[in-house]
Amino acid sequence: MKATQFAATAPTGPHAVARRGRPGYDRQQVVRIAVDLFNEQGYDATSVADLASRLGLTKSALYHHVDSKESILRDALDDALTALDAVLDDAQERPAAAIERLRDVLRGAVGVLVAKLPEVTLLLRVRGNSDIERAALDRRRTFDQRVTALVRAAQDEGALVGDIDAALATRLIFGMVNSLTEWYRPGGPTPPDAIADDVLRIALDGLQRPSRPPSASTGTTG
Repeated sequence: MKATQFAATAPTGPHAVARRGRPGYDRQQVVRIAVDLFNEQGYDATSVADLASRLGLTKSALYHHVDSKESILRDALDDALTALDAVLDDAQERPAAAIERLRDVLRGAVGVLVAKLPEVTLLLRVRGNSDIERAALDRRRTFDQRVTALVRAAQDEGALVGDIDAALATRLIFGMVNSLTEWYRPGGPTPPDAIADDVLRIALDGLQRPSRPPSASTGTTG
């Protein structure tokens, strides 16, 4: 990488990016803007010309600093997957029961999704149309398999019911977590910690109220 700043003409319109000081973008800004555009239009439907236009750059200026559109995709997917892997690694290192480590993973996954919403959204939309996408899908499958093993361990410990397949339970739980990409918006009325609490309650504790034990006074008299 020869430079970290992109000389740019000022973009205009609803997607214009305000910049202070010396004009230009660093690589992190370029990746974030590109990911937003990929999510809006679809990765395959977004051309380098589209990206250059959004950034207010010429195509030649963009290519001077970025190898390809594919390199941006690779960096964005790696960012999301590395954060998720770190959550799982940290939880597995805890000397705690499997159910507590599973709670840590779910809470951490919600935190990653909130902090990296555009990147996780892009990750969930890849379909394996390129080597980069297939590698990302392989890493997702490995993550799911590791979480499944944790669910199974919690079942073996008796903390979770054992009559639900662990792999199915993992898919259903993360289906709920991943649905946040469809409706969560930063700055909304529900803070991320409260969302994580509710995910844990629904996924691991359920919504049904526990049945009340019969009252000692219940019964009939002769």
